[in-house]
Amino acid sequence: MNTIITSKEDILKTSRKLVQQQGWSAINIRSVAAACGVSVGSIYNYFDSKAALVCATVESVWCEIFSRPEDGAVFQDTQACIAWMYGRVAYGCRQYPGFFTLHSLGFMQEEKPDGKRRMQQTWQHIQDRLCFVLRQDARIRADAFTEQFTVERFADVLFSLMLSALLRQDYDPTMVLEIVSRVLY
Repeated sequence: MNTIITSKEDILKTSRKLVQQQGWSAINIRSVAAACGVSVGSIYNYFDSKAALVCATVESVWCEIFSRPEDGAVFQDTQACIAWMYGRVAYGCRQYPGFFTLHSLGFMQEEKPDGKRRMQQTWQHIQDRLCFVLRQDARIRADAFTEQFTVERFADVLFSLMLSALLRQDYDPTMVLEIVSRVLY
């Protein structure tokens, strides 16, 4: 076995491939070390436990799914952003079957506070991007938001609709785009 220490990103890339090929049960220190061609100790240099490795893998899957698009115009238009997000969710479901459901159900358990924290951070990042887009979209009516109906509340509604679509496995953004059009433009 190769005892050369690999990088953290190489470990996570290999972990993502294992998840795609064998499912989440394939993620453990020994199997990832074997797939990387390194010693178990090399994995422990970056992750002090299986739980830490799994949490980091989950976070890296989220980052892959929602990596910034090359076309920055996606973040200038609310409808384009929503269509892009639904497309990324569909991509995530194809690449990592069951990821969203298993991830959210598994990390909502009380004994996994680090995973729950990471999931909430990821979700907050997505909602923050939605708020950014809503504030940048020049097509939105000036009176669309009020003190009670804020950008943040609307972003929360949009994100909730996206999560609902995940559970239903309905990746068609048509309804959400219609809501955006009627409410904001």
